[in-house]
Amino acid sequence: MSGYMLSNQEIAVRLVVAAVLGGFIGWDRERKEGVAGLRTHMLVCVGSSLIMIVSAFGFQDILGHPSVVLDPSRIAAQVISGIGFLGAGTILFLRPQIIRGLTTAAGLWSVAGVGLAVGGGLYLAAVFATGIMFIILAIIKPFERRFFRSIKGRSMTLFFNSKLIALAQIESVFVKNELVTNEMWIHSNSGDNLDQLKVIFDIKSPISKIVVAIDELKAMNGVNEIISQI
Repeated sequence: MSGYMLSNQEIAVRLVVAAVLGGFIGWDRERKEGVAGLRTHMLVCVGSSLIMIVSAFGFQDILGHPSVVLDPSRIAAQVISGIGFLGAGTILFLRPQIIRGLTTAAGLWSVAGVGLAVGGGLYLAAVFATGIMFIILAIIKPFERRFFRSIKGRSMTLFFNSKLIALAQIESVFVKNELVTNEMWIHSNSGDNLDQLKVIFDIKSPISKIVVAIDELKAMNGVNEIISQI
């Protein structure tokens, strides 16, 4: 690099490093069947790096001209807001209170930051950030599932036909098995009479009794689907 100019070799190095770091995070998303995978993360990281290079070094030929003032951060700053549109496309609203893709959207936003850092020549920051992101995605998730599930209690989501089975019948199964519920939500769909009931049991509720209750509910006419996290 000479003065404020980047050599072709340095530009190539920055873009390749961005592709590798973005691909590292994308590989983790790919193996976990995320909405955005390897190629998407690589493209976002390389694109962000290129935008940073253009923003910082792409207008050197007009520097020094009268009344010309350049702010290298202005173009690069648009990546942070612009990537939000791409991230929004990865978020799926499957059912009420069931949303997928938030982690992938956050990962894309973070990968864009890695690309900006590489494009600005902050290799060490980009590598450390990528390592931290990988730890969050690969290691924190199993811990999160185990730790927070034990705090919040065990949950069950039930989809049932409100014309064939009453809510009181479902509740009687919980009472019969001595299950204490901390929270309960119900979403009614008048169109096809398919209601959704989400129940969070008390932490002390035995798994064995929850399993018995699930078996009894499955045998009831009108219960379409049961999703449990125990």
